[in-house]
Amino acid sequence: MAFSTKTFVLAAALGVLAAPAMAQSAATPWELRSDTGYAYDKEGKTFSYKMGTSNAGELLKGAKKVPKGTLFFIGQNGQLYMRTGPYLEGDGKFKFGSDR
Repeated sequence: MAFSTKTFVLAAALGVLAAPAMAQSAATPWELRSDTGYAYDKEGKTFSYKMGTSNAGELLKGAKKVPKGTLFFIGQNGQLYMRTGPYLEGDGKFKFGSDR
């Protein structure tokens, strides 16, 4: 099964962002596993897949690293987005939170 890198990364983010009230609580690290693939399909559904090592090279062929400082979020239209750039205030609070 072929995965695009963008789909893989965005799906991983979606799984984390789907948790309720994430922006209102303290930031927590993602629990992504190295042996699991995450997908965000054309209909906006998310899936996770147990991965093996026999075809890892093929998976990495079209892959790109996600830059540090990348924020993933779901827009009001239900679409998954990513943004690079500052998303924290100088005091470490989330810049786009409801407590602004």
